[in-house]
Amino acid sequence: MFSHLFTKTVTEDIIVRDEEFDRLGLELKVQISTFFGRSLAIRELDSGSDNAAEIEMVNLTTPHYDIERFGVTFVASPRHADILAVTGAVTHNMEIAVKKTWDAMPSPKFVIAVGDDACNGGIFQNTYAVNGGVDKVIPVDVRIPGNPPAPRDILIALLALMREIK
Repeated sequence: MFSHLFTKTVTEDIIVRDEEFDRLGLELKVQISTFFGRSLAIRELDSGSDNAAEIEMVNLTTPHYDIERFGVTFVASPRHADILAVTGAVTHNMEIAVKKTWDAMPSPKFVIAVGDDACNGGIFQNTYAVNGGVDKVIPVDVRIPGNPPAPRDILIALLALMREIK
């Protein structure tokens, strides 16, 4: 039993870094501090998606990406949000919820359509239960195509929005 306590472990610590993601994130952090002077709060809203885009949004908060180190946080209330990240095509049942969420946000407020469904309705485009993309209900500042878009693409879109705001 004591021999196991003092022997070297079989596994080793492997640190995997994504240099491009880190570089983009640091640039985003500078842009956020220039415009907001603090962190950037995002409220994610699922308006009728298949959860693919949500999984990638959640991946941003995992230890691998750790987007909070760049000053980006996800908030539960639209009243605390700077950006509304909408995923999924807007269904008829969610139209009012999307509008109320938009109205609850303080100004200045920005909207990002995350994924093909939020951009233009995706595979649900022109179906009976769907209004279409988010822009059919509220104004959209940035569209992130893909089904789902990768975390890197989401970070690039946030950086593009910061540059557009500037």
